[in-house]
Amino acid sequence: MMETMDKKLTVPKKTKISNLIEKYYEAESQKFKRRLAAVRKVSIGIDLWTKKGLTASFLAVSACFFCTELQKPQHILLALEQVAHPHTAQIIKACVDKCVQEWGISHEKIITVITDNGSNMVAAFKHTTPEAEEATSEDSEEENPTMTESESETEEDDQRCDDLDIQRTPCVVHTLQLVVHMIQKETGVKKVLDKARSVVKLFRKSSVATQRIMEECGLIVVNDCPTRWSSTFNMVARLLRVKDAVCQVTNDMGWDSLLPSEWQKLKSLHELLMPFAEHTQTLQSDTMSMSLVVPAIFDLLSHLTDFEENTNHRGLAALAQKMERNINQRCAWILDPTDEKFSPLVAAACFVNPTVCETLLDDENIPELLKQAEEYVIQSTQSHSQHVELEDQPEDDGEEIEKEPEELEPAPSSSKQPVFRFLSKSRIKPKQKISSTTSIKQQIRKYKEELSQPITCATATGFWLEKSDTFYHSLKPFALDLLAIPASQAFAERVFSITGDLTRGKRNRARVMLARSAFLKMNRAK
Repeated sequence: MMETMDKKLTVPKKTKISNLIEKYYEAESQKFKRRLAAVRKVSIGIDLWTKKGLTASFLAVSACFFCTELQKPQHILLALEQVAHPHTAQIIKACVDKCVQEWGISHEKIITVITDNGSNMVAAFKHTTPEAEEATSEDSEEENPTMTESESETEEDDQRCDDLDIQRTPCVVHTLQLVVHMIQKETGVKKVLDKARSVVKLFRKSSVATQRIMEECGLIVVNDCPTRWSSTFNMVARLLRVKDAVCQVTNDMGWDSLLPSEWQKLKSLHELLMPFAEHTQTLQSDTMSMSLVVPAIFDLLSHLTDFEENTNHRGLAALAQKMERNINQRCAWILDPTDEKFSPLVAAACFVNPTVCETLLDDENIPELLKQAEEYVIQSTQSHSQHVELEDQPEDDGEEIEKEPEELEPAPSSSKQPVFRFLSKSRIKPKQKISSTTSIKQQIRKYKEELSQPITCATATGFWLEKSDTFYHSLKPFALDLLAIPASQAFAERVFSITGDLTRGKRNRARVMLARSAFLKMNRAK
């Protein structure tokens, strides 16, 4: 067609296109390597996906960081690797290690690795403070529905694999999904949902009914998917929105529809799930959502308490009570400082977000969390400054080290003033650690004073970018790094939704070309 339109045009061949993609990939990868070399902290997100029929599996590795060059958070895809079965912890660990090494990311820069709650992911990063390592097989199946039997058999071997010295953080959105999934285990709720699904199925299979409902309200019903977040809520919300049209069409078609009492129960279920859907949408953003986790969980707990007191359905009230206990149990590593697996990372991210922290200062549950957050910030900034000092120090050989004390001794003086050797020794003692500790505490104290005043900045990053680099020399960079962290690995999972067509049927790509195409597609315009 192109040759017919213009005879002078030479249609590029497959080799030419491949060379252009490779050249573009090299240029883009060098750009991101340069940005990664300048960042202070990086959070890694990983997710595993298997094609239908179990013919191939892919591991996506992403990196989220505050870009000092652009002065804003960025989330990019690092690699899309095809992995062989079984998906053991050793294979996952090797892929992540290989990826961060190729991109020049040292383990000291990795603040956390965000994964789902699958047993192989937990075993790959065993130095995990959050979420119990003894996650039930039920949770593993819900998070990894494509996990094969051979992977389950190798679970015990995975637990004995070598550890990476990297902290793992469970995906908060996956954790909330497990809480929402409790509605499928309640007999009364499941009965109503099954009947709603049967009505939806009738409409989805009938072109006449679909046309009728389109004419009535301009919308169609939607089905839910067990592996998609908030899909059950979307199905219920759409049914309630087109309720009158559904009742009219089902009556004309002679189909069974929901009873008035069932419609009322479906409405109450919608009210129960609405905050979960809203917070899921917020927390699955690519960047800057980790700082919203603590207020989101408190909001959900408050919602469940109010719902339990105000609903007229005993079954839904009991369900809300169970969901509240489940959240407290699953999120103990976030909310309970006495929990053995407590991680202060989430609380620290919330602490440095002034738009959120100022609203939580009066909450009776937050003081201990803020205390843990402050200690975490102090320790992290100290360790980072010490690491930078070691990198900046020149390397000395043995002879220079032996001569160092002689060079530090005071030279002989003709003055009668005596030479006190212990004073000269005290002068050369390193005092930067003490001054650094005092400095960061002063910065935190100043920041807490500013929280008592109205916050005018719309965003947390805008608040910190306006602050002085001189006074907040330690707190400001670390705060920007914490604010950039996402609360989920949805970005890595989104890779498979966007690039899934490249692996289907005749569109199968070679491993290298698939990885290049996914990289360019996910990281475009960044």
